[in-house]
Amino acid sequence: MPPSSPFWDGVLHRLRQDIPAFTLDAWVRCLDVEVEKDRLLLVCPTPFHRERVRERFLSRIGSAVEAETGRALSIELCVAPRTAAPATPAPPKPANATPQPEPARAAPASSRASLPFTFDSFVVGPCNALAREASLALARGQQPALNPLYLSSRPGLGKTHLARAVIAEAHQAGPARVIYESAEQFTNHFMAAIRGKTMPNFKRRYREQCELLVLEDVQFLGSKCATQLELFHTLIHLADAGARVVLTGDRLPRAIDGLDGRLRSQITGGLVAEIESPDASVRRRILRAKAAAGGVRLPDDCLDLLVDTVRGSVRDLEGALIQLVATASLLKRRLDLSLTRAALHKLSPAPEPLRPLEPKVVIDAVAAFFGTSHAAMASRSRRRDVLIPRQLAMYLCRRYTEEPLCTIARHFDRDHPAVSNAVKTVERRILERAPLRYQIEELSARLDQLRDTER
Repeated sequence: MPPSSPFWDGVLHRLRQDIPAFTLDAWVRCLDVEVEKDRLLLVCPTPFHRERVRERFLSRIGSAVEAETGRALSIELCVAPRTAAPATPAPPKPANATPQPEPARAAPASSRASLPFTFDSFVVGPCNALAREASLALARGQQPALNPLYLSSRPGLGKTHLARAVIAEAHQAGPARVIYESAEQFTNHFMAAIRGKTMPNFKRRYREQCELLVLEDVQFLGSKCATQLELFHTLIHLADAGARVVLTGDRLPRAIDGLDGRLRSQITGGLVAEIESPDASVRRRILRAKAAAGGVRLPDDCLDLLVDTVRGSVRDLEGALIQLVATASLLKRRLDLSLTRAALHKLSPAPEPLRPLEPKVVIDAVAAFFGTSHAAMASRSRRRDVLIPRQLAMYLCRRYTEEPLCTIARHFDRDHPAVSNAVKTVERRILERAPLRYQIEELSARLDQLRDTER
């Protein structure tokens, strides 16, 4: 039975009442479902996914199934990585038959594009805010000037997540004719059309029957002159037709060797949004979100160690979290600091620990930056020129020292709730106020330099 059947939709509707939507999408909605008499088979994409469903969700799925059908079913879990279904051979066509265009369509339910990559599940920070807002605006058709949108980042930083989120958002607005594929697939289709003499079909599919084109890994097209020329004309036709285009690449268009100047100009005619590596606050929220999605409670000390140790891509963070959770599950141990260290050591040698700073060093650096004093920040003044430096000093003391909140609070003649509130306020405003982000980046650079000097 396909996952879109009324039976399974009813089960998912019942599960939504006690499982958060993102968690449900990440672990349950993506399962393939088969029903045979009194047996329900749930097909998981990986062994890890199967064990997580068994531990966290199986009993609730059983209750929802019984409530939906009025009878208990035997539920079994198995693993079968999804692969594309084999193509059904087409019946032979008469020699004089007119070629029919292949209709543009969204990716099938079992494809990678249909996984729960949404804007709601994308963790936003200074490193990716522009890319996220531009993708959402283009998906909703709010900013025609953004078209085409080019997302650039090193692998694993979220450009594919945003590309698929654009597709999901477009479908929420109504039926949409979408083409989602890689630049390599586009090239293969183009060459097959040339060999098979079906270029009219190819052009109709990409130029006339497409309302949203999402093309990934554009850097693959370097030095492929014929394919670049075809894509150049395709983008022009789509722009004239008002269709939306999202392109992704692992480098900026100007850095792609062998990219034709006309195509580069067409790509950069909209908006180029670069995604950078996440900072500590974003890494923390990414790990929290992914742990919550899997129903995992991650202790604060384990979270801090992951944030400080894993400084690469979002994919690196996810890999470290999976390593930790899988280790705990297989060894039947609770998540703690020693287990986290052991799991991280398997991924890479432990880095040299960063030396913490003293709170006074952090406070003096903030005071010098804003032209104020430690005494002023410790006063009861609520003036903006005192309040902002005080909140930032508390926030940075939390990041760069190992002192507990109560000790940090004493440096400001306050109680620890004041520090906690300041940290939360700064984390929230980082996303809302660009000048604040720039101030934190500059202060962080100065503190990093101080920490390196003292190492």
